[in-house]
Amino acid sequence: MRQIILDTETTGLAWQKGNRVVEIGCVELFKRRPSGNHYHQYLKPDVDFEPGAQEVTGLTLDFLADKPDFAQVAEAFLAFIDGAELIIHNAAFDLGFLDNELSKLGPQFGKITDRCTVVDTLALARERFPGQRNSLDALCKRLGVDNSHRQLHGALLDAQILGDVYIALTSGQDDLGFDLGEEGSAAALALAGFDPAKLLPRPRVQATASELEAHAARLERLRKKAGHALWDGPKQEEAAVA
Repeated sequence: MRQIILDTETTGLAWQKGNRVVEIGCVELFKRRPSGNHYHQYLKPDVDFEPGAQEVTGLTLDFLADKPDFAQVAEAFLAFIDGAELIIHNAAFDLGFLDNELSKLGPQFGKITDRCTVVDTLALARERFPGQRNSLDALCKRLGVDNSHRQLHGALLDAQILGDVYIALTSGQDDLGFDLGEEGSAAALALAGFDPAKLLPRPRVQATASELEAHAARLERLRKKAGHALWDGPKQEEAAVA
């Protein structure tokens, strides 16, 4: 399955108030692994930033002044995401802004969901961690994803981080479908236009020291309550009888 991790940066929080997209970042996954392909574009918004928005992204109107507007890159962007499953954190926000940009170009462009299916990682996180903070930073901390290099919000960087978070969130899910074997897999990749040599290792999330300590404490409580844990092997008396 071809998946696209997508993020946008905008001039404010609501497209209904005239805010626009100023940055789009996309990272492509194939079979849940980074393919090495990505899409990244800064955009000239022709509107000012809302108070606080500029500080979040670090972008300025001066920097964006010579960048293309959305109309100039729309076809290339849509070609990149066409037919993919989009992975977005708080999808309603990004889709609202992108659909608004498309609507300005005419009804023939439709909506993003006319071209792609969408998975909202915020909804996944709320289902897995109900009642907890599920921002991207909070999920990075909870799932052991390194985001120490995230000083400002940036669409491409956030998409890369979200890719690691998505893999961690869904790590218990096995890929469905038939095993085509090495030759079949190579043929499928070639048919899809992918270079297998570009496929990068899957992200691996390791438990932190505090998580391992908490796990060990939980096991000890279970031992005290039950008197024995199956994962410790047979009881001494059982071993003696054997």
